[in-house]
Amino acid sequence: MKEPVFLEPWHAQIFALTVHLSETGVFSWPDWAQGFGAVLAEQGLDKELDGGEDYFLAWVEALERLLTARGLAGAADLARLKSDWEAAYLATPHGQPVRLAQRS
Repeated sequence: MKEPVFLEPWHAQIFALTVHLSETGVFSWPDWAQGFGAVLAEQGLDKELDGGEDYFLAWVEALERLLTARGLAGAADLARLKSDWEAAYLATPHGQPVRLAQRS
């Protein structure tokens, strides 16, 4: 049996989103690689990253930093979105899709 490339669906989704943003010119792949490498270096000082959850959490952090630096996402907006996702996740019964509440 073939091993999955990504351990979790969200790992594949954040990877695909990053590739899409690069391919559509939001940032260049070298810019992405430099930012991601910096986050990995920072986080690697405290723990060993194994290509699993920690690796993709670093991936998200690097993407957030890059989008914030380009003025495409504000830190407050990202914090609110994370909070909304956490609340939705915690309120969702096991096995059901997580959905964000609509903001008015």
